Amino acid sequence: MIRARGLTKTFSRHKETVEAVKGIDVDVAEGELVAFLGPNGAGKSTTLRMLTSLLEPTAGEATVAGYDVVAHPAQVRARLGFIGQGNGGGFSYKVADELHNQGRFYGLAPQVYKERAADLLGALELTGLEKRSVQSLSGGQRRRLDVALGLMNHPPLLFLDEPTTGLDPHSRANLWGHIAAMRERYGMTVVLTTHYLDEADSMAERVVVIDHGEIIADAAPDALKRRYADDTLTLVVATDDGGAVRTALPDDLGDVELTAHEAGLQVRVGTAQGADTLPGVIEALRVAGIATTSASARQASLDDVFLNLTGRSLREEAAA
Repeated sequence: MIRARGLTKTFSRHKETVEAVKGIDVDVAEGELVAFLGPNGAGKSTTLRMLTSLLEPTAGEATVAGYDVVAHPAQVRARLGFIGQGNGGGFSYKVADELHNQGRFYGLAPQVYKERAADLLGALELTGLEKRSVQSLSGGQRRRLDVALGLMNHPPLLFLDEPTTGLDPHSRANLWGHIAAMRERYGMTVVLTTHYLDEADSMAERVVVIDHGEIIADAAPDALKRRYADDTLTLVVATDDGGAVRTALPDDLGDVELTAHEAGLQVRVGTAQGADTLPGVIEALRVAGIATTSASARQASLDDVFLNLTGRSLREEAAA
């Protein structure tokens, strides 16, 4: 569905050249849901704007849905839906009018675009709002209207540029439920950018990590966590003998961190497959005569992956 080679975009600012995207190579297969993950300014949105033909690359090439984004932008746009960071509906317009106009833009016959609008309004829980102005809708309703606008042409490929930014957790979950249902219904390929780690982890089949305009990792979320980060085991043991604890722990664990605890010592250690490893760690301590009073295993996160790759926390940057 998407093939990009050496995709590059530079901008001139105050007589200086800024490399927003630096020679990206990426493929997206038909039917995939791929998330581009990275901090603000990493090049995610610029990449999407090039793939949707809204920005012309400075160098490199890309084909989307079988068409070159520079040579055949109209054919590219006819085959995709695009939901940007801002709301797409005009605030003073009525919901139904916006959907009907979107159908007209794609050259659909009146009967077709009216049927599609009614169908999408029902699927996205917007029925009854047809005569409401866009500005009177809630944030979640506006975002669902954006999805409806992006799907009016029944695109085989949908681009979502930070679709849930600014929504509360309930509205975010609700919107993703609708997007997942629409994807299954129409068999779409979906490409999204996000800085919400939980979205990328739970929704995407592949995560492409971008930093400073370059792809630094590309794999399924679980594969990235296995490759670039360890799970964390946290135990509290009924002893203050750190040497005995270190001796008792299996040799194949990562670095061991010991801190004082009111019940003895808190032990933190990194390891692969933490949930499977934890019982063996508790048993090794027991054999050494050390009782464990509490224990937990935390799975590695995509933020751990980003931190290990770049030395920075993506979660903290997103919050800032």
